[in-house]
Amino acid sequence: MALDNPAFSRNSAFSAQGGVAAAQDISAQQLQEMYNQPATPPAGETMAVETTIQKSALAFGLLVVGAALGWVTADSMPFIWGAAGLVGFVLALVNIFKKEPSPALVLAYAGVQGVFVGGISAWYEASFGGGIVAQAVIATLVVVGVTLALFASGKIRASKKATKIFLIAMVGYVVFSLVNFGLMIFGATDSAFGLRSEPSFIFGIPWGVIIGIFVVIMAAYSLVLDFDFIQQGVRNRAPKKYEWSGVFGIMVTVIWLYLEILRMLAIMSSSD
Repeated sequence: MALDNPAFSRNSAFSAQGGVAAAQDISAQQLQEMYNQPATPPAGETMAVETTIQKSALAFGLLVVGAALGWVTADSMPFIWGAAGLVGFVLALVNIFKKEPSPALVLAYAGVQGVFVGGISAWYEASFGGGIVAQAVIATLVVVGVTLALFASGKIRASKKATKIFLIAMVGYVVFSLVNFGLMIFGATDSAFGLRSEPSFIFGIPWGVIIGIFVVIMAAYSLVLDFDFIQQGVRNRAPKKYEWSGVFGIMVTVIWLYLEILRMLAIMSSSD
């Protein structure tokens, strides 16, 4: 029988060995191709300026909706925007310390913080009037627009030295804010804004205005850092999920900038 033919047996063995060798060659080629692939994700899965802008628009849209809710309920249910401020603070910490960005948490922060911003804006408007909220909104948009234009033109850039100074200044500002808050809580000062409302410091300018200008400059540089993060992420083909980190950073900075300008305008109004 053919199966008993030694030559047939040898040919079968040779064919089997050849098949194994071919399989090994294919596997080696596949491994080499995997090794040669770039570490960065494909083009459609990396950070892009356009999609980051779209996500920013969505987040700020939720912020505006939340602000409208906080504004209309500020008088009847003031506890809502107060609670929203606490929840927003917690969400901010979670987003900051989370290893990877979460779109849901970033959007939740936008909505909740919007309620707080709307409520406290209504309080400022009722307390100081004069269209103070509209002025703060316009001033915020101007600062953001000018900073973005200067960054896009290459006239301002983030640097290690400037960032180091910024971080030192931020530590000083946080310490001052905590001390000021403590003095207000324990009744050491009865001014509406604590040490910020104390008598004039230089050329008849209140402490709070001088500090406010200083903080606005810091916030503008913080925006530069946010823009630089996005630019570097796009340039280095970072994963698309980190667009949400850029969105969160810009949102935190813009809210901080707006609240500081609002407070500075209130101090100027009360000192007249």
